[in-house]
Amino acid sequence: MPMDALLPVARGLWEELAGVPVSFAPAGGVSVVVSPESGLCPAGWVGVVALGGSVLVTAPDRSAAALVRDAPAGLWAEAVVDEALVREVLPVAGTLGPAALSYVSPEGFRPVRAGVLRPGALPVEQLPAGQAELRRLEAAAGDADAGEAGLSGITSPVFVVREHGEVVAAAGYEVWPARTAHLSVLTAPAARGRGLARVTGSAAVAHALAAGLLPQWRARPPASRRVAAALGFTELGSQLSIELDR
Repeated sequence: MPMDALLPVARGLWEELAGVPVSFAPAGGVSVVVSPESGLCPAGWVGVVALGGSVLVTAPDRSAAALVRDAPAGLWAEAVVDEALVREVLPVAGTLGPAALSYVSPEGFRPVRAGVLRPGALPVEQLPAGQAELRRLEAAAGDADAGEAGLSGITSPVFVVREHGEVVAAAGYEVWPARTAHLSVLTAPAARGRGLARVTGSAAVAHALAAGLLPQWRARPPASRRVAAALGFTELGSQLSIELDR
């Protein structure tokens, strides 16, 4: 898939997740729809996705949609990455995000092998999804990092690196609509800073591309965004979920 084809495919995914017929507006525009079943955000929240300079917003009901539509249209492309701007125009009770949305084409992918980063490094092992060993890795990482990674939702095989018999890094993906592979990557705190997220993430991305899927990397932490960039991902936009104070 050429790089210039990534944006319309990514937009197609989020338009489908919106749960009602909707399209991204032309560049600089904002599309607002009422969708109680939106997949852009938790139930009852406002979901905002900005891709390529256009913004798609789902609201749980008409009153919430009216609040969004009353906000200046030019605000949203910036607000989706700046919670403070959102609070200036909406009564906000809570937020999730913002998270960067990145995608990679087969041509842009930069694979990494363990031995390239660390000569003599242990190889990447492929396991079925749902292994109990992943729960121990999540426990070591803590609830916040484990929740951010989302390993429990993967549907692909899981690609792991072990040290002393224990899994210290893992990656896989969940198949989303529009043939999208939503990546999940997690490294144990004691094993970070050694390139293991790049190694396991590379294996998961290669598997997704071989299956004809579009890899998606959604991340808030700067370190995770750097891993995506190292693998050839391009940031096309951001996602933010907003709980209104009503």
